[in-house]
Amino acid sequence: MELSSCFANPPAPKPFSFSSSVSPFPLRIRLKNPRKKLPTWRGRSVVAVAVDPKQDLPRNSPQRLLKELAERKRATSPKKKAPPKRFILKPPLDDRKLADRFLNSPQLSLKSFPLLSSCLPSSKLNNADRTWMDEYLLEAKQALGYPLEPSDRFGDDNPAKQFDSLLYLAFQHPSCERTNARHVRSGHSRLSFLGQYVLELALAEYFLQRYPRESPAPMRERVFGLIGKRNLPKWIKAASLQNLVFPYDDMNKLTRKDREPPVKSVFWALFGAIYLCFGMPEVYRVLFEVFGMDPDSEDCQPKLRRQLEDVDYVSVEFDTKTLSWQDVAVYKPPEDALFAHPRLFRACVPPGMHRFRGNIWDYDSRPKVMQTLGYPLNMTDRIPDITAARNIELGLGLQLCFLHPSKYKFDHPRFCYERLEYVGQKIQDLVMAERLLMKHIDAPGKWLQERHRRVLMNKFCGRYLRDKHLHHLIVYSEQVQDSYEHNRRLRNPATTAVQQAIHGLSYAVYGKPDVRRLMFDVFDFEQIQPKAVV
Repeated sequence: MELSSCFANPPAPKPFSFSSSVSPFPLRIRLKNPRKKLPTWRGRSVVAVAVDPKQDLPRNSPQRLLKELAERKRATSPKKKAPPKRFILKPPLDDRKLADRFLNSPQLSLKSFPLLSSCLPSSKLNNADRTWMDEYLLEAKQALGYPLEPSDRFGDDNPAKQFDSLLYLAFQHPSCERTNARHVRSGHSRLSFLGQYVLELALAEYFLQRYPRESPAPMRERVFGLIGKRNLPKWIKAASLQNLVFPYDDMNKLTRKDREPPVKSVFWALFGAIYLCFGMPEVYRVLFEVFGMDPDSEDCQPKLRRQLEDVDYVSVEFDTKTLSWQDVAVYKPPEDALFAHPRLFRACVPPGMHRFRGNIWDYDSRPKVMQTLGYPLNMTDRIPDITAARNIELGLGLQLCFLHPSKYKFDHPRFCYERLEYVGQKIQDLVMAERLLMKHIDAPGKWLQERHRRVLMNKFCGRYLRDKHLHHLIVYSEQVQDSYEHNRRLRNPATTAVQQAIHGLSYAVYGKPDVRRLMFDVFDFEQIQPKAVV
């Protein structure tokens, strides 16, 4: 804004010069009647007239835009960019408030179920949570085939008492309206983190027993065909749960990027809640009865590939018929069974392994492996012959864990560690997920997922086996032995596979507690044990 007056004397002419590449020349501007003087007015006030320079310049003139920009910069002071929220330091809670928060948290309320307790919400459910439960929980229970009565009617010694709270958390995906609450967001992500590994282990056990002669590659394709993220909306719709996942939208009209992530998160969290409250048999019932998954459908069939001819025997229980999901879900081992999961052991270790009893590896390498792993464990068996038979089968299973596919696979496809490696990888993932959930009760699922991935990276798993100097005992074929021993790009995946096969054998013979012992006591996956000073 400029101020000018019509009574001011006109300025004297001044010379203007512009530099030029040709020659400098003076420029003189002459005004009309320069000597004419305007009368001076004394005793009268000077009236100033405001002239807007914007009116003189065209609207799209660059000079006008530059002037506006300069005025705006002068008017507004420069603002400092706010730091991200995660870097803003909050005052810490004092000891009393911190103690009250932990003591009143539902996560510390169940001493007999530590894993279930760690997946409960970090604070008690409020009125907004109760409103959702009153409106939608009965519909969810009816669709899943559960009684409509509140789960509070169960006793404190029954994990199903917490089913209502976990079922509510399972449906609060990151895109819903209740996700702004910290206890809801964190509780749902933790359930989803656990549920993905529960699903993979359940389907791995099922397909290993249903197809006793198949290699793990077609099984992975079957699993992906059933629970791949592209197919999950189909199962949610088959169970009539789409209105609970998207209460305000039509799921069929949403794009894939808006439809699949919420459905996947709810699907995983749902099976995390079912596993915590009812166990693995109920996971099978909901998968195949409620969602209607069919392992024989065209969508989940593996692609055609050249199959190696399998001339070896399978166990009698697999040779007579193809097992259904009911056979796997309701199966309970007899009291005098050799193993914790006898049918899974028979599905992974072929009966023909007895031909390897008494070979060089059995006499030379097996004692070293069993001593390093702390085998055999002390078991209180009613009959001493059961203990001796278990130890023999354990030795044969360990020899199978160290049989590389290059040795016998092309003539005997199941005489290698691949099937044990497949189940070992899944039980290893689940055990580590449970460990992280119980160890970090206040961590969200995304952080746990990243931590889980970093701990179980393939190169680290193989490194723990090599630290025990067990990789020298792997049996390769003569043609590739030199390459695997001197090339780490070949050796490291092989040692990782052997590590996972050992976990699979441990799960089949002694159960999940022994997998925990191997992972955290023997191999020290978390690297928290003191190292020996050399």
